[in-house]
This record gives sequence, C-alpha cells and structure tokens, in this order.
Amino acid sequence: MLPGWGAVVAGEGVVPFEVVDDAGQAVAPVSGFLRDFTARGNRPGSVRSYCYGLLRWWRFLRVVDVKWDRATSIEVRDFVLWLGHATKPAAEGRTASARLAGTINPVTRKQYLGNGYGPRTIRHSNAVLRAFYDYWIEEGARPLVNPVPLARAGGRADAHHNPLEPFVQAQGRLRYNPKVPKRRPRSVPDALWADLFAAMRSHRDRAILSLAVSTAARASELLKMRPGDVDWGEQLVRVRRKGTDAEQWLPASPDAFVWLRLYLAELPRLAGSDALWWTLRRRHRDGRAHRVPLDYDALRAVLRRANALLGTNWTMHDLRHTCALRMTRDGDLSLRDVQTILGHAHLTTTQIYLEDDDQEIIARVRRHHAELHERPATPPAVSLLPYNRQDLATLFGTTA
Repeated sequence: MLPGWGAVVAGEGVVPFEVVDDAGQAVAPVSGFLRDFTARGNRPGSVRSYCYGLLRWWRFLRVVDVKWDRATSIEVRDFVLWLGHATKPAAEGRTASARLAGTINPVTRKQYLGNGYGPRTIRHSNAVLRAFYDYWIEEGARPLVNPVPLARAGGRADAHHNPLEPFVQAQGRLRYNPKVPKRRPRSVPDALWADLFAAMRSHRDRAILSLAVSTAARASELLKMRPGDVDWGEQLVRVRRKGTDAEQWLPASPDAFVWLRLYLAELPRLAGSDALWWTLRRRHRDGRAHRVPLDYDALRAVLRRANALLGTNWTMHDLRHTCALRMTRDGDLSLRDVQTILGHAHLTTTQIYLEDDDQEIIARVRRHHAELHERPATPPAVSLLPYNRQDLATLFGTTA
C-alpha cells in the first residue's frame, strides 16, 4: 500500500482540479502541466482523472525515493508491476461491495469490479505519465528523455531519416502497456429490463431509464439536460456529447415522454435554463429537505437500491448497450444510423455491436439441444422391396 500522501482537491482558478501535498500546497510540476492540459480544451473530468494518475505516481516516487525529474524507465517498469499486483485503497464502511469484488453475478452474468487495478487503468496511467513528461521535455526541463518508453517494432529509430527534414515525434504503443481482454457489449434482456423498470420508485427514475434505453445517451449527457432540451411535438431530446460538448437531437420513445410528463407534473414550473432532474437533499442546518440538481452519485444510488432488491449489478451504461444492440438488430436501421445516434466518431467503434450477444447464442444452442432431444432415437426402418422386372423393362427398354 502506498502512503496516503497528498490529495486531489477542487481548483480555485481556471484549472478545475489540483494535486496538493500534505501541507495543502499545490505540487508545482503537476500544476504547470494541468494548466497546459486545461488550456488544450480538455474537460474537467479528464483533468480530475489525470490528477489521480499523477498523485499515484508521486506517491510511488516517494516510496522508492526518486525525484520526479530523475525517474527512468526502470521506475516506470516497477510502477507498472506494482499496479498489476496492488490492491486499491478501499473506502471506509465498504462491506457488500468488498465481499462481491471480482465475482460473477448469477443473474446478469457480469463480473463485479475487483479490488486491483485493471489493464485499462494501467494503460491510462502510462498515457498520463507519457503526456506529463512530454510536456516538460517540450518546455526544456528535465528529464531529457521520456521515462515512459515506446515499444519499437525493430531496428534503430530514424535509421534512414533525411537530414533535410525535421524529426517527427515517435508514435506507437507504449512498451509496458498490458493487453486488454476483448469485452462484448452486454444488453439487458427484456424480462430483466421489466424487473429493473418495476424497481424504480419515482416517475423521475422511470423517465431517466426510459430515455437512456431509447436514446442510447450516456448518463452524464442526460444529467446535463435542461427543460428547453425537450421537443414535445417531435418527441426529441437534445444532449451535449461527452468530450466534444456538441449538441445533438435524439429521438426518444413515446413512453419516455409519458414518464417525463408525469415527473414534471410533480415539480414547480421550471425555467428553460434550469436543471431538468432534481432530487431532495437534507441539509444539516435546518434539517429540512431541499431540492438540488441530480448528480451522478445520486443516480448511481438509484441503481444501487434497485440492484440490491433484484440481486443484479446493472449500470446506466448497460442501457446504452441495450439500445445500441436493439437498433443493430432492426433491419430498417443501417449501421450508419446507429453510429449517428451513439455519437461515435468512427464506424469501427460501432461495429462491436454487430457481434451476436452471448445470451442470444445460448438461446439458439438451447433450442438446438431441445430439437435433438425431441428427435426419435433411431430412424424408421425402410422396406427394401425387390425391383419389378416389368418396370425395369419399361424404363430401360430391355428385359435383362
């Protein structure tokens, strides 16, 4: 376990998040990088993710007693090895999730998150460190060589480089990136979807799930909606895409608008710029419940209660996969249509939904086994009667 040195806190200036030491002072090398990272147009969520990656790296350097500008590929290699075997620090009061970590849910057949750092986390950590040191090398600071090396295909780099042309920054796979197992998108079967929807306790929760499963919008995109983003006449909703923040109108199912209307009838009149989704929070000062905008943690709590009731581990992203798989199986929709609805930049990203779902394959194989069981064990006997000579003479014109 790494020491609990430093923390990630909300920034006070233009940088949304900062890494501070035990004294509460911002770590200067990290702050310089984050300022440039934010100026490049990266979202606050990305800044926060990079902060945690750099905080973990800073803690590791303190353990091995190496300064950040003296780190080499040896430290990066050992850091990757440590990530592959370390246990993530658990939150206080964690009981049920700690007991189920790494196991398979018998209903959904989905694996619960484990206690360790997965391959995707390690690859993201390597990308964070690579970008961090690239920035400081570009600024002319130490180290002179990026400690996160690239995996070369063979031969010397720039062996046949033209001296009259500038050197191009080396690109390629990072050397210590672990392989990521291929995962198929999982959908919620119709029967289990009915149970999940019935477990919702309010019109608001039913409206959010109906919009998610019919528009394939991400949870963060739905939570940013405003009352002005709903077109009741055309039954469209407007979302702001993750990453690009581009606006896009998406068609939703009629049921989603029914539940949305029932939910809005319970609220006072909202302005077009207000938040669309609200929840009640009890404040400590007066002890009364006040309406505040619904955030991601509160939405996760809604699914957590439903999962505890049903014995499942569904997430909001499973509803996005469910909508995408339903659309790809519809013969009236092309793959290009599905790509547009999902907001994918490349068609190759949407092609993962063309693969058959495991549950569909299992259902077909079960029908195959059932048909084999219903077939007779032995084929009916065929009577072998001798040929009639008169028929042979008529057919071949001979009496032989």
